[in-house]
Amino acid sequence: MSQNPLLDFSGLTRFAEIKPEHISPAIDELLSAARAAVARLTAEQGAPSWESFVDPLTDATEHLSRAWGVVGHLNAVVNTPELREAYNANIPRISEFWTEMGQNLDLYARFKALAASPEHDGYSAARKKIVSNDLRDFRLSGAELPQAEKERFAAIQTRLAELSAKFEQNVLDATDAFSLYIEDKAELSGVPEDSLELFAAAAAGDDKSGYKITLQFPFYFPVLQYADNRALREKLYQANVQRASEFGPAERDNSPIIREKLQLAREEAQLLGFANFAELSLFTKMAESPEQVIAFLRDLAARAKPFAVKDRQELEAFAAAELGLAKLEAWDLAYAAEKLRVARYAFSEQEVKQYFPESKVLPGLFGVVSTLFGVEVRPSSAPVWHPDVRFFDIHKDGQLIGSFYFDLYARDGKRSGAWMDDARGRRSKSGQVQTPIAYLTCNFTRPVGDKPALFTHDEVITLFHEFGHGLHHMLTRVDELGVAGINGVEWDAVELPSQFLENFAWEWDVVQGMTSHVDSGATLPRELFDKMLAAKNFQSGMATVRQLEFALFDLQLYSVFDADKGDWLALLDEVRREVAVNFPPAYNRFPNSFSHIFAGGYSAGYYSYKWAEVLSADAYAAFEEAGGANPDTGKRFWDEILAVGGSRPALESFRAFRGRDPQIDALLRHSGMVETV
Repeated sequence: MSQNPLLDFSGLTRFAEIKPEHISPAIDELLSAARAAVARLTAEQGAPSWESFVDPLTDATEHLSRAWGVVGHLNAVVNTPELREAYNANIPRISEFWTEMGQNLDLYARFKALAASPEHDGYSAARKKIVSNDLRDFRLSGAELPQAEKERFAAIQTRLAELSAKFEQNVLDATDAFSLYIEDKAELSGVPEDSLELFAAAAAGDDKSGYKITLQFPFYFPVLQYADNRALREKLYQANVQRASEFGPAERDNSPIIREKLQLAREEAQLLGFANFAELSLFTKMAESPEQVIAFLRDLAARAKPFAVKDRQELEAFAAAELGLAKLEAWDLAYAAEKLRVARYAFSEQEVKQYFPESKVLPGLFGVVSTLFGVEVRPSSAPVWHPDVRFFDIHKDGQLIGSFYFDLYARDGKRSGAWMDDARGRRSKSGQVQTPIAYLTCNFTRPVGDKPALFTHDEVITLFHEFGHGLHHMLTRVDELGVAGINGVEWDAVELPSQFLENFAWEWDVVQGMTSHVDSGATLPRELFDKMLAAKNFQSGMATVRQLEFALFDLQLYSVFDADKGDWLALLDEVRREVAVNFPPAYNRFPNSFSHIFAGGYSAGYYSYKWAEVLSADAYAAFEEAGGANPDTGKRFWDEILAVGGSRPALESFRAFRGRDPQIDALLRHSGMVETV
């Protein structure tokens, strides 16, 4: 085994041994090896073949990608100053290498020769798709640009990577910098006891008495949702929406990063001949143009806004009559909504939460997957980066087909949100199949005292969502790395399996089997489930227009917005006037922590959540038509969607599963946005 754990690819990553000082030496060695392989492959004189050219090139770059993926993952889940310094120091080097690869005319020529070779006609669909994607990506990497423009393009790529990392780090630092200590329990009136136990444990961890509240979701949101103390709700809300803005330390203000990123994204697109970055972003997606996407979003907004207006009016009337809130402010929304939910449906999220201990939810999730796809999820062991982390294997007919890490709880030094990432992809090597491995990361409330972690139903849905992404990665049957699993899947289709799996968290047979009251052990009563079902689309109009607000803002930001002088807060206000029903205070700086579009992969792509929701709702309707979760429809979904990965266009995969083009009807019905007579 290598002395440097980042250079050991013989088995599972040796996370427990990795230190910041391992990073640069490992990247040195892997970059050197990859460049040497590229030089050797481009110097060869004979006609390229898959075995002599593509396989060795994949070998050369896969180790670099995997090692850097480990570093990026650690930076997101156990961030320390030393790790961050090593990560940031290597971002320009990694970016430079991939840009160098994408602009290598000799490599480009070899791929062109491969595409023109007689053997290309006999390639599998997966191999043909990889060649096609690579030829496209050479053009999109600036391979055909004049030398001076190539150099500028490369500099832009490096800078954008640095800015993305800095944006995310500023959000993390601003989140972790805030803490509020409260001595008097009366100030936290209304907050559930299990949350108070969490707050007290956090204070005790700092050797303080009383209660500690942070901006991590398990701390922040229960206050917004349950605290009777309106001033406290406002204080937490304000701290949250002003993260990484001019209201904090200048070195953590993301405003200059937003400006520079928008300018560079525009310049990058124009160098490649696109009018704006949105056009470039959509070039590799299902959607055909920014205009088509905007029309889709506005059509959905026109359908949703009447329901959103009704939701808002009902909430305002209730808040005024029952809560004494003459004016409903942003920090009142979650609080008033929870009170209205209890009044209308006679249950609260807190009541439901008691029935979803982690010890039942995970087996329940794994049971659904077993029913649908006939696979078995088994606890396994692996080196991990934190004691919270667990490792599982997935078996089919006794054979290992994939594995995943679960990192479920919020903590300091961990990026907020929930996500799935690729730890290792599937590919065939020397006749052996390398099984895929996924990271599945959430930020749920950890166990406190002798009680298990309890999940809200929303968190259960989040868990199903991320596991759907994981299944897309792990249940692929494609043996070519470039289009196996989520690789090569159009970005606006990548949410299809995740949003699809969420639906099963609403089926009685599924939910009943994953519940056990934390005190009594009783399963969820059918009466309570029926109330949950009745409330499923509670305020779905407001939730829908909120997502449309983000999507329209994102797309216009990267298309029609003036990146040099434009005011993005004014643009956001304009979008809100068009589609929103909730209007935040002027001090809200939401864009400064909108990591999806400034630090993630969703730049000019946030619309994909709603775009893919049309696909996922329609796909789930096939199960509804067959009576719910069942192995026959599950097999077809695996065969036509999950198994093929990115080896064919997502629309073709959808048609193969559904037998027709997608329709929006199921989404509207599932969201309760259908007029009843």
